[in-house]
Amino acid sequence: MTTTMTKTFQPLLHDSVVLLAAPSQAWSNADGDMYGYGIQGFYHSESRVLSEIALLVEGRQPEHLSNAIVDATTATFVSLARNVDDHTADPRVRIDRTRRIGDGSLAEEISLVNALATEIETEVTLRLASDFSEIQTVKSGRVQRAIGIRATVEGETVRLEAGSVTATVLLEGAALTVDDGVITATWTVTIPARSSVTLHWRIDATDSSAVVQGAREASEWADLRVRTDDSRLAAWVGAAVKDLDALRMVTSDRPNDVFLAAGAPWFFTLFGRDSIWAARFLLPLGTKLAASTLRTLAARQGIREVAETAEQPGKIMHELRPGVLTIPGESVSLPPLYYGTVDATALWINLLHDAWKWGMSDAEVEALLPNLEAALAWMRDYGDSDGDGFLEYVDATGHGLANQGWKDSGDSIQWRDGSLADGPIALCEVQGYAYEAAVGAAEILEHFGRPSEAWRAWAASLKQRFAESFWIDAPDGAYPAVALDVNKKRVDTVTSNIGHLLGTGILDEDGSRLVAARLVSPELNSGFGLRTMSSDSAGFWPLSYHGGSVWTHDTAIAISGLGRAGFEAEAASLIDGLLNAADSFGYRMPELHSGDAASDFSAPVPYPAACHPQAWSAAAAIAVLSTSLGIRPNDDGSVRLAPLAGVGAIMADGLRIAGRSFDVSADADGQVTRNTLAGA
Repeated sequence: MTTTMTKTFQPLLHDSVVLLAAPSQAWSNADGDMYGYGIQGFYHSESRVLSEIALLVEGRQPEHLSNAIVDATTATFVSLARNVDDHTADPRVRIDRTRRIGDGSLAEEISLVNALATEIETEVTLRLASDFSEIQTVKSGRVQRAIGIRATVEGETVRLEAGSVTATVLLEGAALTVDDGVITATWTVTIPARSSVTLHWRIDATDSSAVVQGAREASEWADLRVRTDDSRLAAWVGAAVKDLDALRMVTSDRPNDVFLAAGAPWFFTLFGRDSIWAARFLLPLGTKLAASTLRTLAARQGIREVAETAEQPGKIMHELRPGVLTIPGESVSLPPLYYGTVDATALWINLLHDAWKWGMSDAEVEALLPNLEAALAWMRDYGDSDGDGFLEYVDATGHGLANQGWKDSGDSIQWRDGSLADGPIALCEVQGYAYEAAVGAAEILEHFGRPSEAWRAWAASLKQRFAESFWIDAPDGAYPAVALDVNKKRVDTVTSNIGHLLGTGILDEDGSRLVAARLVSPELNSGFGLRTMSSDSAGFWPLSYHGGSVWTHDTAIAISGLGRAGFEAEAASLIDGLLNAADSFGYRMPELHSGDAASDFSAPVPYPAACHPQAWSAAAAIAVLSTSLGIRPNDDGSVRLAPLAGVGAIMADGLRIAGRSFDVSADADGQVTRNTLAGA
């Protein structure tokens, strides 16, 4: 007897409409309906509270016309009810369905608009269904029929309960039936001639087990205004800050310290690396987010050695969940607080240093000095597990992340022939982060009268070892290996990782020049951003998650490094590619997109399972803006500007340094025309 296993797949996301207000999100078809397929549903915390929302007029599904996404939280879906219309060519009966999401809530106004000269009597039906599936079960594609859901009807209200989640559905003026967990709401309506009728319903959900919740206070960037000759940049910044507002979160135990959730739908929580990079990109908009992100992570800094969680003294965590994260069909099981990341600790130090330079107060920095010293000690004592002077990683549990840099998929570290490298793995960019962290930490420690010279010496030694161990000679120019493998051999694939080295200080002038040239080569530069892997590698595939695709934040890091290192033309080239992509995606940049060449496609091919919005993809817009302006903080609370030529005129109001707002402008030739902090 042969048993056939049904294949399951991670849901595709590219053609869904998403609204979000952390930690809630709603994913639907273009017409606003949800049928429980793939990602569709209204989620709060880690649960899909509603799997179906379907609207009928006179027993038929309205015919979809369009949708208008107002911002991250609000959209209007427009459709026609032709079955109650007359028979002329012009549609006279339309439905405007406005949906708004909040922290723990989803509300709709359903307006039926009648342009006929006669009134309409009809019946409107709304079907709601729940499955309370955990989001990681949805991700696996293995969702099963819901069981154990308790439903209680009282008048116009239905109360749903499952596990730690409780939801209350209010359907104003509707007749209700509940059958096997499916709510059917029916309105009998009369729409006067040349008039309209509006129906209302909403759902409110809570999760008693939640470890994160939405942020309450306003963001720092509410006053940001950007105007540019190249309208793509201003449009991207405008869309990005709206998404960033909706991604702001706090942990349940630190309700005043805001951070950015990594992204929707799968990563709606605190991630060390992601939250750090996003906060770092946003420093020209203020230091409050950076300071609260630093504190949130410091509160969970490792204090002991725990093999199962990868915790070590001084280590910064990777991700936070309310329970064990088990991915069905994969050999991955992560504890609720997981430390399996090799780079977050050095990046935490870099964020602290940069935030201090941008005006984070001495008092706030001084309060984190014990965490800084613990993080430095981790780099020296634990990050370098074998004493070779480099930071490396290996999963010791057998069910954690096999790769623990930002490219954390199982096949991300490959040899040029496509075979996988064996760990422990020492990634090139992590050495750059560590060098920059040691130098920046020494500056902070010296400022506060603490011993610092040992860390400058540590950094100098790391820089020398890197130069001796990582470089690969090639006919078209030397380049850094993506990593050293278990045998300390240079893993020879050309990857975007090398772009993270620029501006860290670990490269000398010649090394920086070689890396800059390599980044804009046709093998890495797709024309829509930087490929994660060179197209001349055997393992390259444009739709590979980390082996040929383009990640917005990855390209933005390279752009920032090019700007810091003085490679203006190369930075401008990659900026133009990202702006081309942003325009194609309606300025909501996804987690990643295909690495197909712009010479072959007029728009980037979507990566169909890419998350969106993603914190570091949205925050990348600010990194591109600040690189275009060449903006750097001075120690006296002013800024210096070195705008790029060739990116057009830029005017930015509402930037911030040391708690003060300032405005800057540059013309198309890269000349500063306004700086309200000049001479400060």
